[in-house]
Amino acid sequence: MLFSENLATVAYIGATILFILSLGGLSNPASSRRGNLYGMIGMTIAVVATVFGPRVTPAGIGWIVGAMAVGGSIGIYAARTVQMTQMPELVALMHSLVGLAAVLVGYASYVDPSASASFTAAEKTIHHVEVYIGVLIGAVTLSGSLIAFGKLSARISGTPLILPGKHFLNLAALLLVIFFGAQFLGAHSVTNGMTPLVIMTVIALLFGVHMVMSIGGADMPVVVSMLNSYSGWAAAATGFMLSNDLLIVTGALVGSSGAILSYIMCRAMNRHFLSVIGGGFGTSGGTPAAATSGEPAGEVTPVSAVETAELLRDAKSVVIVPGYGMAVAQAQHTVYEITKLLREKGVNIRFGIHPVAGRMPGHMNVLLAEAKVPYDIVMEMDEINDDFPVTDVCMVIGANDIVNPSAQDDPGSPIAGMPVLEVWKAKTSIVMKRGMASGYAGVDNPLFYKDNNRMLFGDAKKMLDEVLAALKT
Repeated sequence: MLFSENLATVAYIGATILFILSLGGLSNPASSRRGNLYGMIGMTIAVVATVFGPRVTPAGIGWIVGAMAVGGSIGIYAARTVQMTQMPELVALMHSLVGLAAVLVGYASYVDPSASASFTAAEKTIHHVEVYIGVLIGAVTLSGSLIAFGKLSARISGTPLILPGKHFLNLAALLLVIFFGAQFLGAHSVTNGMTPLVIMTVIALLFGVHMVMSIGGADMPVVVSMLNSYSGWAAAATGFMLSNDLLIVTGALVGSSGAILSYIMCRAMNRHFLSVIGGGFGTSGGTPAAATSGEPAGEVTPVSAVETAELLRDAKSVVIVPGYGMAVAQAQHTVYEITKLLREKGVNIRFGIHPVAGRMPGHMNVLLAEAKVPYDIVMEMDEINDDFPVTDVCMVIGANDIVNPSAQDDPGSPIAGMPVLEVWKAKTSIVMKRGMASGYAGVDNPLFYKDNNRMLFGDAKKMLDEVLAALKT
């Protein structure tokens, strides 16, 4: 034991401060690297203080170090091999591991006689409540995150699964959880309490599957932030079961920040959090959708890469709106080269980022940061929307629903009221898409048929390479 109880407490306080600084740094792209560094230092301090603290015996250190070596190796492999476009599903998969940890710790804490040997009757009841709630949250997080992983990686359709009487099913599941919770707390032995705990775990796993399966592809950014919140609360519940103050605080930080982020995501989509949980909208993507009642489909005006380059070369002000299509095509580096070239020619070029662009919060910011796009020209939706009327060219790269004017013009649209980037107000807008398929919301986009809009069809990476070559010549 290298750390006494007091020294471990001091280390935990230092780690907590670093975690708070990390969250503050991650709130802005310019300080995100520093935020990540604070988080890594804080986690290192927390792990060292725990492993070599007073609650770990010398005999157990070898097992813990071995497990850390295995987990660290898997993490390093994932970090080196997973593409930036696969980050959303990787995040969802990581959330499932937090849920699994909460479930396993809950069961281990319940069956371990030494965990509550010194407790009074009241303390033992409180401990069992912690176990029950921790396993419940962990199981929902585990199964829900796995389904989110399947949807984000296209292994499962993004179309919401709507079962008859789904709300009654959810209510029935909640009542059963409460009933078996009472049975669990009333059990006089571990053997008697194990049955209601197992049944509740199965119900929670099924609820997690049903909940995320009911959410449509258009709501996936909300799902990712929601599962992030769940994983935080699962970690906090694990902290209560293990009487670990740092885990409680860290879990609460993650849980509360994830809940706030979910609220921000819902506002960006004009959605209520409960309506997302109750059943989101969206298709699996890649299928043409019927036109909305606000504006019928019409003729589109195609444009070539060379013509696009001419429009960009003659422009004084350009705004680029990236979307999931840019991520799929891995075109962010070519976008940076075009940006660099146009800035050298004196063009005022900026990026407009919608809060729910991509498949997870901050997806586009991460991709642009990877391509070394300067932070000061990456603007949020509220910062850039008023500038579109004085913008010469707006390029939309693989985005759809976040630039759909029917959100403002068609009260009957599924995305009516959703704040969008008003790209159609630019003098010329250019939309880059593979075809005329709808976005994840499953609604047609009147932007494509506007007189000042041009459609550049094809793979984003290939077409941008051609635009870059034309600009250079």
